Amino acid sequence: MERFLMKLSMWFVILALFEMSGYKGCMEEERIGLLELKSFLISADDSFRSLKQLKILNLSYNKFNDSILPYLATLSSLVTLNLYDNRIEGLKPKRGLANLKNLEVLVLGGNNISTASMTMLGLANLRNLRKLDLSENEITISGSLISQGLTKFRNLKALGLGDNVINGTLESQGICELKNIVELDLSENNFNGPLPLCLSNLTSIKALDFSSNQLSGNLPSVIVNLTSLEYLAVSNNNFEGLFSFSSIANLSKLRVFQLSNCSLQVENEKFPWLPKFQLEALYLRSCNLHSIPSFLRYQYDLRLVDLSSNNLVGKFSTWLLQNNTNLEHLYLMNNSLSGSLPLPSSKHALLHLDISINNFSGPLPCDIGKILPHLTYVRMSENNFEGSIPSSMGEMKQLQELDLSTNKFSGELPKEFVSGCVLLSTLILSNNQFQGSLFPKYMNMTKFIKWLYLNSNNFSGKIEDGLPNASLLFALDLSSNKFSGQIPHWIGNILNLKYLSMANNSLEGDIPAQLSNLKFLRVLDISENRLSGSITSSSNLSSLRHLYMHKNAFKGSIPDALRRNLRILILRGNHLWGRIPDQICQLKKIQIIDLSYNKFNGAIPQCFTNMTSWMLGYDVINLFAVKAAQVVYLLDQYFNSTLGLSLVEGDDRPSGQREIEFLTKYRYESYQGNILNYMTGLDLSCNQLTGDIPSEIGNFSEILALNFSHNFLSGSIPESFSNLKKIESLDLSHNKLSGLIPPQLIKLNFLSNFNVSYNNLSGPTPNGGQFANFDEGNYGSNPGLCGPTINKSCSSVPNSPTTPSTGAKEYESSIDMVAFNWGFVASFVTVVLALFSILWINAYWCQIWFYFVDACTDLCLRWILKCV
Repeated sequence: MERFLMKLSMWFVILALFEMSGYKGCMEEERIGLLELKSFLISADDSFRSLKQLKILNLSYNKFNDSILPYLATLSSLVTLNLYDNRIEGLKPKRGLANLKNLEVLVLGGNNISTASMTMLGLANLRNLRKLDLSENEITISGSLISQGLTKFRNLKALGLGDNVINGTLESQGICELKNIVELDLSENNFNGPLPLCLSNLTSIKALDFSSNQLSGNLPSVIVNLTSLEYLAVSNNNFEGLFSFSSIANLSKLRVFQLSNCSLQVENEKFPWLPKFQLEALYLRSCNLHSIPSFLRYQYDLRLVDLSSNNLVGKFSTWLLQNNTNLEHLYLMNNSLSGSLPLPSSKHALLHLDISINNFSGPLPCDIGKILPHLTYVRMSENNFEGSIPSSMGEMKQLQELDLSTNKFSGELPKEFVSGCVLLSTLILSNNQFQGSLFPKYMNMTKFIKWLYLNSNNFSGKIEDGLPNASLLFALDLSSNKFSGQIPHWIGNILNLKYLSMANNSLEGDIPAQLSNLKFLRVLDISENRLSGSITSSSNLSSLRHLYMHKNAFKGSIPDALRRNLRILILRGNHLWGRIPDQICQLKKIQIIDLSYNKFNGAIPQCFTNMTSWMLGYDVINLFAVKAAQVVYLLDQYFNSTLGLSLVEGDDRPSGQREIEFLTKYRYESYQGNILNYMTGLDLSCNQLTGDIPSEIGNFSEILALNFSHNFLSGSIPESFSNLKKIESLDLSHNKLSGLIPPQLIKLNFLSNFNVSYNNLSGPTPNGGQFANFDEGNYGSNPGLCGPTINKSCSSVPNSPTTPSTGAKEYESSIDMVAFNWGFVASFVTVVLALFSILWINAYWCQIWFYFVDACTDLCLRWILKCV
């Protein structure tokens, strides 16, 4: 008895954990606990058999595989089984679910189920199924649904096959045989052909999702006969011809309608017509409407409207908001709407508003915060709004995301705004004309802030202390403003920071040591300031991937302890000196190194051959702090769907991405966002480097740009450079290179910029391949060169001077010219000071010196008079 009670109590715990695991919001510890119980379950065959009365089991969002199936098959009383998002394949015949005869709800979405495993799982025997969800798998269904026995399920009301790879026509797959179906999700497959007339057989259908397939033909067709429809999604197909909203006027029960990215011509009727339906959600993206559909004037229960990317023109009227007091989501992004932003006359329940990328102008209404106090998501970027932020926006107590970037806003941030919007997690004010100081102590939006972009404005003065408690801050961009003073030490306390940009300001002083506390920082940009001191602090950032410190006044050498995960290192335009350390060769994942315009000396490290990313390529990763709008439409809140129908849309418009400049093709090219992942280059120009160019650099088959110009490099151009298969820009000008230009370089098929001017090269210039496009400017000030490219016959060019012996070469290249020059100056100064010291101390020698000077002067005068 005691053992039985212990077993029973254990099962209560297990079942409680199972139920909790069905929610995405469960704590990670609970999920781990579930996985740890897996071993118990596998060894507890007898315990499973004792649960014959269990009716509901939720094992979703775990990592169970086929080994769980035999034990589930013993639960003969199960009515609901949820295995969503596991690793079920169902490829072993003896591990099916055919014994679960009472099963009514089966969720197998988000697994690895194929067409073959559908048979092995024994799904055809589950004749009592009312809901079957097979979405997000690898099902192709060779043959039809009929061959899989699904059309024999007389009780089946909801079938989810979305996000698979099913092809063929709807009729050939037996869709029309599902006569009792109420909800059918066929989205994100490869169905083709027109909508068959037999769809009229689906007289009970309420929810139909054909979106993201390859269906063609006339859209209204048979759809108009499905009068029971409440949810219709036909986006992203190849329908043709003319579509009129009046053609679906008889669908009196329709509540959700989706049509986007349509190839057909959507007609927006000028004449009034009265639809029999009252929509709750309308999704009409990219349908080239030009104007807001007129039938919307007769809709009074709308909750969601998306008319983005439709070339809408003219002014936006308030009737859409006035008529629909329950409207919560309004998206008008990427149109040509103009004029001021109108608001309804009374308080409204709107939650999401996106009017970005339009032509709206003028100031924001001063009472916007009072009329729309419930807004949580606001995007007004890329318009022509001006004036200041209304202080009433401080009354938007639920505001979580605000994007006003790329407008003409000005003035200071109102105190009511920065102290009232306490739930803000994203604030993007980039590319405006805001001014004043930042982060006052009364700032109250620090608790939840994660993304803060204030770049490209006119903020000035010292950075104040109103942000040190922003413990969740992920990205901070203060670049391109007029900040002065030092980098505040409190930034080192924001331990979750991953992206920090303070570039293009007037900051000065050293890098604070507290910055080394930012163990998760991936991108640090403090370029184009007046910072000085050493760069040692930046080398302690263990997660750093991108480091931009160019155009400052940093001194000293490159620290030895550079982090091996660095992808981009830009130190251009500082006062760094010394040899390039061998430790820089440990950056095996590096893509771009720019050390130009410094005072580095010595030879180019031969260990550059360790840079495997320049030889073998590299993994593309997104390192930038990007906050792109992503709107999740939970459309089943407007239709009570058992399949959880939804639509996720992201406009993929990054904010705050770092744009960098890298010298290639004789000019600084800008690289931004994902394109930067594909750029590789090494720039050592404008330094004092000496010695030969290491031949190992020819192994950099993946590099796109090399610049060694304006140094004191000697020797010849390595023949191994012919292996730089992807090189586009190669600049070796203004050095002391000699010898021939290797003719093998004509193999460089992508080379578009080549410069070896101002060297001592000789012999014929390469002719053929990309070199046929180059002219005399690419070879200037090399007297020994000849060839048709520079209009100089090789027969008229004298033999090139005999090259010195190897020993002489090594001796010459080993002389450090910088050290020699400084030594000469020091010796001269020493002799002069010693002479003056002797004359100052000893009066006798001073008198002898002046007698000597007088005698020399008289001698010179007599000689001049005699010659004249």
